[in-house]
Amino acid sequence: MNLKYPISSVLLLCVFWSFSQEKAIDTVYIFDNQLKNSTKFQKVSTLKEDDLLKNTTNLSEVLRFQSSVYIKENGRGMVSSPSFRGTTAQQTAFVWNGININSVFLGQGDVNNLNLLGYDNLQIKSGGGSVLYGSGAIGGTIHLNNELSFDQGLQGSLFGEYGSYNTINTFLKTSYSNEKLSVKVSGNFVKSDNDYEVPEKKYLNLNGEYDNRTFNLGAAYKIDAKNTVSWQTQLYDGIQHYPIFSEYATKTKYFSDTFRSLADWNFKTAKIQNSFKLAYLEDEFQYFDNTDKPKSSGGTAKTYLAKNDFNYIFNNEFAFNIIGEYQLNKAKGYRSGISSVQRSAGSLAGLVRWNPAQKLNFEAGLKKDFVENIDTPLLFSFSARATVNSWYEVILNASKNFRYPSFNDLYWQPGGNLCLKPETSHQAEIGNNFKYGSFKLNVTPYYINIKNMIRWLPNANGIWSPSNTNEVESYGVESQVNFAKDFGKSKTKFSAGYIFTHSKNKETNRFLAYVPQHKIFGNAVYGYQFMEIFVQGMFNGLTYTTDDENLKDSIKSYFVANSGINLTLAKHYKIGFKVNNIFDEIYETSVYYPLPKRNYSANLLINF
Repeated sequence: MNLKYPISSVLLLCVFWSFSQEKAIDTVYIFDNQLKNSTKFQKVSTLKEDDLLKNTTNLSEVLRFQSSVYIKENGRGMVSSPSFRGTTAQQTAFVWNGININSVFLGQGDVNNLNLLGYDNLQIKSGGGSVLYGSGAIGGTIHLNNELSFDQGLQGSLFGEYGSYNTINTFLKTSYSNEKLSVKVSGNFVKSDNDYEVPEKKYLNLNGEYDNRTFNLGAAYKIDAKNTVSWQTQLYDGIQHYPIFSEYATKTKYFSDTFRSLADWNFKTAKIQNSFKLAYLEDEFQYFDNTDKPKSSGGTAKTYLAKNDFNYIFNNEFAFNIIGEYQLNKAKGYRSGISSVQRSAGSLAGLVRWNPAQKLNFEAGLKKDFVENIDTPLLFSFSARATVNSWYEVILNASKNFRYPSFNDLYWQPGGNLCLKPETSHQAEIGNNFKYGSFKLNVTPYYINIKNMIRWLPNANGIWSPSNTNEVESYGVESQVNFAKDFGKSKTKFSAGYIFTHSKNKETNRFLAYVPQHKIFGNAVYGYQFMEIFVQGMFNGLTYTTDDENLKDSIKSYFVANSGINLTLAKHYKIGFKVNNIFDEIYETSVYYPLPKRNYSANLLINF
């Protein structure tokens, strides 16, 4: 794959220089058909490019300041894992254009090995989604979407940012479309010395440098009024050097290399909507326990996937949806105990949607997975939505979800456990949506009961090994208020959320590690003519880091705020300046790994 970036660069330049015209927006091609249906019954937060550019450091920063997700990060830009509603990172599904892309080794996605600027938008959905998005979608799903527009002519944007710790962040995106053809190409590069210091903790982020690159190419063609074919592909490679606590300690590093390609044939009439997808996913990692020596462990995983999503609309009241999927996972490890393994997995799901009245909607689904050598449960989901009046609607969701063990859970040596059972969960939530003028408020209490949760803990021999925890109970409330209104030449936008989480191991009656009970986040934007000012804030409550609720090892509560200003100098040019952690807070999300104190960045965005 050494030639992939030179080839990608040539393609990028060819597309950039080949087209030149402008037309009005016609239609947008979205690869994930089910996500639109989900917004009717579950709260889905959408972060567009303007939102992502407020936290360009990495995806962890975006999720930490602009969503309900809790992020555990081993230092800025390092290994980072997300969790919803008191669940774990393995119970969070990353979905790329409708395809679950969690690692077959880890069973989760590493947030900082997913380049933030490689996507057109980000959507965050709390709550179970195994019926639609497969194993691991227990706590919630994070959707990484690329879109293609038709009849839009030539568009493009160039972004460059330089910040503290010699951090460089760039992307170039360009697209061309007419009535039948749409092509979009983008590439970005991120690099940082990441050598920040926290004197009060006597901490210097030694060996913390990282860099990564992403290239995306998407295309869609309308064959006729009913048929559209599309293709989306992504290349990523990154290098992370893991922080060390002493200049005399051995330096380590981690290489990751990802290739994803997805083809989609979409057939659409007034009665029938069908999407047939074929995908190939490849992930390779290499770990070096000494940067000056050959790799000490590694592995390559390949996934071949076929998925068909058939939706038949009987009339305005009834629709029936059948989703079938098959995937073959192959993995080959290096010094990990995983010599060469493979697993076939398939599923069949059916959903019925009933809309007896304009203000009353129901959806019910059943799904059965067939996973080689693993017994899987029958899954279900039920949703109901009622618009009570002009300012209030209530939504009920209940579902059963599951996650089967990853290859590392089963085969990693030492520690792998072939006797693991799949995790299962039952959960329910009641969403309450209020609307008054320009204010929108959502309050969603939820309950989750998880059985056989797979957790890596030291065993009797002191070796970290996965085992099933019989029962975990999590309940709490997610709430968020949004306000947006223009006052003449002034534009205002405000959002704030509060999340209460109570998650306990029912065997020990103790809180789970790395699950804060309280999180508050807020974002405010004020714009006047050519100027825009924004402020962000995030409070995180006391967080235990061990299973015995040891206060000495816990992470104390903290509040962090960022601010920035953007100036539009001409129609196509915008410059910005940001201050992160303006109050110089000393804080960490993973014990012993403080995050940066006050730091700065400046950027330039050109739209053409």
